[in-house]
Amino acid sequence: MQQMAMRLGAPILHCSGPTPITSCGTHNRSGSDDVASKKMADGGLPVIARFEVRHRNYLAPDGSINRPLPAFASDASLLASLYRAMVLLRNFDRKAVALQRTGRLGTYAVSLGQEAVSVGIASAMREEDVLLPSYRDNGALIWRGVKLEEILLFWGGDERGNHFSGPVQDFPFCVPVGSQAPHAAGVAYAFKLRKQPRVAVCMFGDGATSKGDVYEAMNFAGVHKLPVVFVATNNQWAISVPLRLQTASETLAQKAIAAGFIGEQVDGSDVVAVRAAAEDAIAAARDGQGPRFIEALTYRLGDHTTSDDASRYRPEEEVQARWKEEPIARLRAFLARQKIWSKADEEQLAAECHERVEAAVERYLAAGPREAETMFDHLYADLPEVYVAQRRQLAGEGDG
Repeated sequence: MQQMAMRLGAPILHCSGPTPITSCGTHNRSGSDDVASKKMADGGLPVIARFEVRHRNYLAPDGSINRPLPAFASDASLLASLYRAMVLLRNFDRKAVALQRTGRLGTYAVSLGQEAVSVGIASAMREEDVLLPSYRDNGALIWRGVKLEEILLFWGGDERGNHFSGPVQDFPFCVPVGSQAPHAAGVAYAFKLRKQPRVAVCMFGDGATSKGDVYEAMNFAGVHKLPVVFVATNNQWAISVPLRLQTASETLAQKAIAAGFIGEQVDGSDVVAVRAAAEDAIAAARDGQGPRFIEALTYRLGDHTTSDDASRYRPEEEVQARWKEEPIARLRAFLARQKIWSKADEEQLAAECHERVEAAVERYLAAGPREAETMFDHLYADLPEVYVAQRRQLAGEGDG
């Protein structure tokens, strides 16, 4: 028999082992509960385990407080930084879509409605930790120092965008769904072997939890108690597939239980809750307690990408209802209630974001295309002779 009692937001493994759940004497039960719990399950088989997944939330959609806030929420400067980062991301996304629509950028995935997830997670990381992002996690990259024009370069089809200004060991965007999860497990395994107090943070969408790559990575991480945090942004839609057609699980967080570690569901539109959940999960992983899983429950207010038209598969009424929960208005309302954000602050921030985004776009457009022969660079330590000749030809050097 074993029992784990967890803090707010974590699932509780009440009891497991060869004895019925009634043997867990550390739980306070009423007499009726004791009688009921002694009843055998189907066919007279004893219940040997029960599991719970907790949901973490602090701020209501109107900015009011649902429960006592975590300690960092008393830091007005930090909260303002989180807000500024989300507003910048939304402004950047808006401009990126405009560039794509005018033929100056490739396919682009916006974070509309999900800004709290990438910003909240990244804000809880240390610089020496390693981020393994999906294609929609621009907010996390920006928080960790990647320049806006570098992100535009990548989505413009230029790999120079992956030679970014953030921590050098952070991974580039992962466009294939879920394939970064095994990489994260490998990174975390390296940290453990080297006895380094570092954590790998792997971000993906709800659709990735249906991929074998993700569960295999989680299973490996659980077996070896690796310092990795898996973050599933549950925006309710895997492109056009609604969550109800993708999984029968009541939560995505409970999928961590099968891999032997803790999963927690968090309100992904509450950046305070996301940051708090990430702090706890990362600290536990760093402390040698093994992997953690965070399901950030949110909603994708925009199209899947600029190549998508979400109006073809979901009703407008559903989207409009979800706008009432979006993260930026929620945090702004909270900050205003606390008298730490004003209309003047908002106007100044809008001007700063506009200036910063426009300047980044100018630098992106001025970058110019790469020379064709550079496609051969960074593929081999020593370029094979057959490619050497092709590179020379493209460079106009002839066969000599």
